[in-house]
Order: sequence, then C-alpha cells, then structure tokens
Amino acid sequence: MRSRHVLCVLLLAGALWPAPGLRAQPVGNLAAGERAGKLIVIGFMGGNVSADNLLHREAQEARELQRRYPAAVRAEVFANRDAGNALRTVLHALDANGDGRLTASEKNAARIVIYGHSWGASETVTLARRLNQLGVPVLLTIQVDSVRKSNEDDRSIPPNVREAVNFYQTRGLIHGRSLIAAMDPSRTTILGNYESSYREHPISCAGFPWFARTFMHPHIEIENDPSVWTRIEALIRAEVD
Repeated sequence: MRSRHVLCVLLLAGALWPAPGLRAQPVGNLAAGERAGKLIVIGFMGGNVSADNLLHREAQEARELQRRYPAAVRAEVFANRDAGNALRTVLHALDANGDGRLTASEKNAARIVIYGHSWGASETVTLARRLNQLGVPVLLTIQVDSVRKSNEDDRSIPPNVREAVNFYQTRGLIHGRSLIAAMDPSRTTILGNYESSYREHPISCAGFPWFARTFMHPHIEIENDPSVWTRIEALIRAEVD
C-alpha cells in the first residue's frame, strides 16, 4: 500500500506524466462475462451535456482509454442525469456468469474507476456511494471542479473507495469544491485536493457556447486543462498496469 501511495504522489507531482494523444473512438457496450477482469472506467459529463459530445474532455478520455487499452479497459461515459444506467452498466459488467445477481467473489473482483466534471463529479461520488451500499469496491474516484447536485454529497468519500482525488479552481460564478474527505480514513486515501488557477495562463475554450465562455469561463478552463487530464490519465493508467 505504501508503494502504491508513493506511485500516486509521483504521478500527481508530474514525474511520470505521459503526453496525451486524444482521439475520438467509439466505446463498446459492456457485456457480462465477455470482458471479465478488465478495469471498468465510468465517466460523467458536467451540466446538461450529452455523453456523446466530444467537445468535452470527459467523453474524449473514455474513448481514448478504450482505444489505448482495448484488452484491459472497459470505458463508458454518461450524462450525469443518466446515473441509473451507469449503475446498471457496472453491475451488468460485474455479473460474470450472467445470472442477474452478484456473488461475493464477483463483487470482490471489481476493479472500478469513476471520474467526472462539475455535476458529473458530484455524480461520481454518488455512484461510488451506491456501490458501497451494494458491497462493491471502487479503486479510485476523480472529481474535476465538483459542483454538488441537489440531494447529493460530493464531499464525503464512502469507505468502499480505496483512493480519491479532487481537482478544483475557485474563480467565477461556478467553481468547484475545494475539499473532499474520507468517511473512513483507514479505508480511503485522499490523494489530494489540487487547486488550478488560470489568471496568468488561460486555457483555450474554443468551440464552447458563448454563455459558457462568458459566465463560467474558469469552470470550463479546468475542464479543458491538458495538465489536469494528463494527471487523470496517468492515475487511471496506473490501475491498468
């Protein structure tokens, strides 16, 4: 566990970041048993963005992971309003024998990473909490400028999550939660709460609607920040290797 934590610190510090190479590729449906043992990566889009909107890095990341690691990763991305389908997708993927229920061994074999931006980051924690209620472990949750949805708690990381990390910025009308915490620190390691600032080094948000660029510019800058997504990809890749 100590060596694992040291690796994550190095990844977040930038020592092992790879150069990103994002390309849009279709993500296959998760079939029960067919891909048993693969890392399941679930992404959630922010706002009212649909899952197939490749302008957004959440969708790009899922497709790039599937392209790079077709034999080792099963990646899907969902609108944050589609959390029910995301949960069903995960449970279906874990059901190796296809009998419609999860055994203790199927649950224990789960290797899951969940990430999201804005409302999608809030939904990331909510999905982890639902899996906790079902006794399903989660390797890692990743929140990018997390904005709490109504009736959700995006601060408290449930004890089924092994590691969690939070990226945020503090400017603009919409900005992310600056602190996440483990409900049970003996079971969950918070890798860090990392602040980004774009005052001196703005990030291009070309292609985004004018109202997003006008009223929530820093919030979409962090969504488009290559350095943040390079860290995210490195952390996920550490779970693949």
